[in-house]
Amino acid sequence: MKQFLLYSLSVLPFFSVVNCFSQSQDSSAKVVFSGYVDAYYAFYTDSVGINNYQKFPSIDARSNNFGLNTAMISAQYDAEKIRAIITLHYGDIARSAWSPVFNNIMEAHASVRLIKKVWLAAGFFRTHFGTEGLLPKENFTSSVSINTYYEPYLESGLRLKYEASDKFFVNLYLLNGYNIFDDNNEKKSVGVLAIYTFRENVNIGYSNYIGDDSPTGDSVSHLRFNNNFFMNYQYGKIKIQIGLDNCIQKNSNLNGGKKSGFMYSGVFSEKYQAYKKLAFYGRGEFFKDPDGFMSGIVINKKGLEIIGITLGMEYKPTDNSYIRFEGRRLIANNNQKIFHYEEKDINHRNEILFNIGVSF
Repeated sequence: MKQFLLYSLSVLPFFSVVNCFSQSQDSSAKVVFSGYVDAYYAFYTDSVGINNYQKFPSIDARSNNFGLNTAMISAQYDAEKIRAIITLHYGDIARSAWSPVFNNIMEAHASVRLIKKVWLAAGFFRTHFGTEGLLPKENFTSSVSINTYYEPYLESGLRLKYEASDKFFVNLYLLNGYNIFDDNNEKKSVGVLAIYTFRENVNIGYSNYIGDDSPTGDSVSHLRFNNNFFMNYQYGKIKIQIGLDNCIQKNSNLNGGKKSGFMYSGVFSEKYQAYKKLAFYGRGEFFKDPDGFMSGIVINKKGLEIIGITLGMEYKPTDNSYIRFEGRRLIANNNQKIFHYEEKDINHRNEILFNIGVSF
């Protein structure tokens, strides 16, 4: 859902400038600037040391710390036959979750209309894959689920977009690889994103990723086929989001041999708009990586298996701002004591998050 949410939520203009080009230029061309800031305080029952990033770092990544998730600025150019966007970001997301290469570029790509309803774009993109977005303003919750954490956040390559109608579009991708800007081998990857909107209150979508990101010189193929299905639904004051992921990777079975490894995960989120400016929300999540190829965590001959519950409230002083307070509990398999607190290794972690965000 990330790509869909990006264009529907993350570009909130505060002013637009109509270019005063010569008569030979496209008179419909315009440039729109926008920005976004999210600041936080977080506390985790996991002792990783002062100012160190928590396990699964992306949003509110440091414990007992006032921090800045992101300070983001975008410029978007739109004309009849060409488009372009560049977004720069700074903060903990850029440092903990983004590519070490071109670290402060969230996205930068240019598009050309080939024929009516068909656009070709090239450059750096926000990922097309997944149910949740990365930025707090794109989701019901401030934190992201574990399965979103292991999904790609970024990609580079080509995108072919077919805008069939206001209700349906399809994107096809040719990419360098999984969650990277620079290629790490001589192989390319492909992906698709398709979203259909039945009515204003419901849409469904499917995204996938197919590629082998094995390092150059690796004689064993690790072809990955990752699938994501999602649905967004609104009924009155209630909004619901459901997502399911499944991934198969060749030669990745924990027991060795040439068997494939499997991962599956899911998320269910609900938001209740109790009053005009006050809402309550919750999320349930699970992540099962029995072969450990997605998470890289294997303990007692088992890959990472973890569930989570999130509850929170949101107050919106204005349409383009929010104040959120939420709590979350992650629980790993009984034998997977991946957290450490009060001099004990434990299989669970409690989180308290406080966020303030403004888009402009």
